[in-house]
Amino acid sequence: MKRFSVLASLVAAVGIAAVSMGFGEKPAAPAAAPAPKVKKSYTIGVIAKSQSNPFFAPSHTGALDAASELGKKLGTTIKIEWRTPVSEDAQKQAEAIEQLVASGADGIALAASDAKILKSAVDSAAAKGVPIVTFDSDVPDSKRLAYVGVDNFSFGQSIARELGKSMGGKGTIAILAGNQTATNLQARVSGVRDVISKEFKDMKVKEAYYHPENPQDSVKTVEQVQAANPDITGWAMVGGWPLMTANALDKVKGKAKVVAADALQAQIEYVKKGEVEVLLAQPVYDYGHTAVTLLMDKIVSNKSPKDPIVKAELVPVTGKNADEYAKNWTKWLGK
Repeated sequence: MKRFSVLASLVAAVGIAAVSMGFGEKPAAPAAAPAPKVKKSYTIGVIAKSQSNPFFAPSHTGALDAASELGKKLGTTIKIEWRTPVSEDAQKQAEAIEQLVASGADGIALAASDAKILKSAVDSAAAKGVPIVTFDSDVPDSKRLAYVGVDNFSFGQSIARELGKSMGGKGTIAILAGNQTATNLQARVSGVRDVISKEFKDMKVKEAYYHPENPQDSVKTVEQVQAANPDITGWAMVGGWPLMTANALDKVKGKAKVVAADALQAQIEYVKKGEVEVLLAQPVYDYGHTAVTLLMDKIVSNKSPKDPIVKAELVPVTGKNADEYAKNWTKWLGK
């Protein structure tokens, strides 16, 4: 995923050599473009979906690293305020935005749980001069500065294609769909349906099953649905929630193939054991790093990205590269 260089846009200087004119006169050199004023310190709020979801831990690390790197280059201090609710709650996210704005935060990075609930809070912050960059899950009709993440419709399509191939193009699949109000997940579900209907004529989608985004509820959903529908031979998991706990697929093994989003430490173990065919990993560390970079670019130099949609690319994780990919987590989590 492309990262943005802030320094190139933060300090601009113009120097033109003096050229002699008649009578020994020299033209006045153009005035250098004024360097942006840099404050002694900045505060960036980071609001992910939930602290109970380990998916967002690398985003936090990426935000902290960006703050440290940019702070050193700019000669300032950039503080990251982690204001993520313990469990997913869009209303608490909206309250966190309001609190950060009221306390003087300079910018906010947000992974939105519910675009409809959060739109007014995002628009209000923007109207008060506090830019917001969304990551992972967008608030597309708001006044946010930019969105950093994957094309979620294409994400769902990729999950469906991997699952279709692993199932030999035949069978019935279920979609594990998480939060029904999250725009990113809705788009992924649509992508799965699109590919199955158009590219795999001998496959069908049983249903999309929504649930709270935590391991316990997602495992319960998978087990209940599989037991009630023995014809299901594949699971398209648009989020990897059940794979964050051990033995999540005990009642699915031998009955259905599984392809899932993301590649967290616990999830990778399922690929190694052959219980999951493919994990499609997002560059979650870069989400936090890029969001903070874009915010500081706007705050210090008033520069907006040319394209407000900053797309990330997926990384397929299989048994062949699982060990190598797992090394990233040591860096992201510092252990």
